[in-house]
Order: sequence, then structure tokens, then C-alpha cells
Amino acid sequence: MAGSVHMRADGHLVWVTLDHPGKFNAMSRAMWKALKEVFEGIQHDAAARCVVVQGVGGHFCAGGDIAEYPSFRFDPEQLQHFHENEVWGGLQAMLDCDVPIVAQISGNCMGAGVEIASCCDLRLAGVSARFGAPIARLGFPMAPREAALVAQAVGSTTARAMLLAAEVFDAQHMRECDFLTQILPDAQLAEQAHALAQRIAALAPQAARLNKQTIRALNRPLAPAGCAQAATKSIAKLTPGATPNSFSSAYSYASSAEHREGIAAFLDKRAPNF
Repeated sequence: MAGSVHMRADGHLVWVTLDHPGKFNAMSRAMWKALKEVFEGIQHDAAARCVVVQGVGGHFCAGGDIAEYPSFRFDPEQLQHFHENEVWGGLQAMLDCDVPIVAQISGNCMGAGVEIASCCDLRLAGVSARFGAPIARLGFPMAPREAALVAQAVGSTTARAMLLAAEVFDAQHMRECDFLTQILPDAQLAEQAHALAQRIAALAPQAARLNKQTIRALNRPLAPAGCAQAATKSIAKLTPGATPNSFSSAYSYASSAEHREGIAAFLDKRAPNF
């Protein structure tokens, strides 16, 4: 099963649910495409006043569906398309949505989960939630625009710890770095997220949409679409055969032995040998 992204509307409230059984709701390619379609639809739904994003089975999202990775990640062009079109397409649709978005975060919130949560306006988490982006164990970096998004949301220090040391943080740390709006007992999370969404939905919807537009305009812009090129010279030094004019720019690591080993080790359930 490739997983799915469900949308359910109830009056002025919309629930968006990440659902990938057996994989802690890890995002598949199909799910990224569905996420974009769902939020583009919400943006044009005049009745929508608040969105709650949640996962099923006691987890938010454990990252990407690594089982899919060998089929495309080792080709620079396919890798670039995945990150710049499929992943960023879903994230950009969330960022462009003028309807307030509440993240209801339980259990694992890793990698793609942190990225999706970073696109939400308010973030509530259960006390047992855990956060990180330990992809250094998989032998690849976070894509440039995704890294910019996460660093803006969690702060530079926490982002560096996640990406460079594969640190995993508890909800209290994420509240202290201002990523979380509130920490709740796990048993109360869904109820309180619903209550918050109802409170938002009862307020002036036009004001909410205009406030989101204003906040978006005031925030420091995320890295532009061509930001991958900015990393080219540095990556060329690290990747054999890469040059400053390489097409794949920030994705030139695609066919590297380190990248292959990290993913193979995860799928083989063994420690990587970097």
C-alpha cells in the first residue's frame, strides 16, 4: 500500500489525515502528490475556516517511505524532481493556504513530518511526541528548500543538531525552541486540537486569511526555487565528477556510494558502514 492523505470536512472544519499503515505514516510519493491536491482544494474552499493535520495510529509522520527510495533516489534528475516538484509541491501548497492550519502531533514526527508540521500555523503535541530528522544515518542531506523551511521553524541550533548529529528531541525541547504552541497529555491531544480548531473557526474567517497573508509577507522568504544551485560549488568539492555547472547541483550526491549504503543499510535493518 502506498499510503494516502484523507480529507474530511465537517462544517467549517477540515481534517487532513496522513495514513500509511505499518510505516508510522511515512510519506510516499503518492502521498506528497495527494497532499498538494488536498491543500490546493482547501485554499479554494470558501467554507473552510480551520484545518487540523493529523496522523493515524498514534503517530504523526515518521519521515519518507524509504522502501521507495532505491527506485529513484540514485539518479540525480529523478532525485531533483522528487524534492523540487513532488515534496516541495505538497509543502508549498500548505504554505500558500490562507486557511489556519493546526498540527496535531503524536508519536513520531521525523523528517517529512517535521517539514509538514513546519508548514502549520499552530502546533499541538502530545507529551510523548518525538521530533528529528536523522537522515544523516541514511547517507543523504535534507534538500535545500526543505532545510530552509525547517531551520526557520525550529531555529538554527535545533536544525543543526537534527541534521548534523541526528538528534531526536522531546516535546519539551521543541516547546522551548518555540516550535510547539502547546504540550498536552497524550489522551487529551485530539480533544484539545478539536477545541482549538473550533475556536479559530468561530472567529472572522476573512481576518484569518488576511492575517496569514500578512504574516507570510513579513516573514523572511524561504530559499527560492533555484536555491539548489547555490550549493553547487560546495557539493562539487564533495562529489566526484561534479562541477559548478552540473545539472543536478545540490542533488549530485544521488549516485554516491554513501547514499546507496545508507539506504541499503536501513532496508537491510543493519548499521551503515560509511
